[in-house]
Amino acid sequence: MKKSVYTDRAPKPVGPYSQAIEAGNTLYLSGQIGIDPKTNELKESFEGQAEQVLANVDAILKEAGYSRTDVVKVVIYLTDISRFKEFNTIYERFFEGIEPKPARVTVGVRELPLGAQIEIEVTAVKG
Repeated sequence: MKKSVYTDRAPKPVGPYSQAIEAGNTLYLSGQIGIDPKTNELKESFEGQAEQVLANVDAILKEAGYSRTDVVKVVIYLTDISRFKEFNTIYERFFEGIEPKPARVTVGVRELPLGAQIEIEVTAVKG
């Protein structure tokens, strides 16, 4: 059985998809970009987008009853791969104190929706 997860503490989807789907004890988050759910606007700076993306991920995890410790895999898309190190600093703060760290993939891409500089998708498992 699967169910859709939605919270107004993360931005509304920009297309025909769910913020996340829970199937059994696994939560699949759709790719999140740095849209502030309060203003519905994309943050301007790379750092602002990265922090907002992770805040959106956190809000969806919490809405579904999961936490950062349940995250098993993260996929990151960057339009400027030279920002990899800068992103790692922000990412490290997000997962501070959590061991083991999730498995991860980082991909350099040409473009992302709405001109975003970063997009993140997450898989989390309970138990």
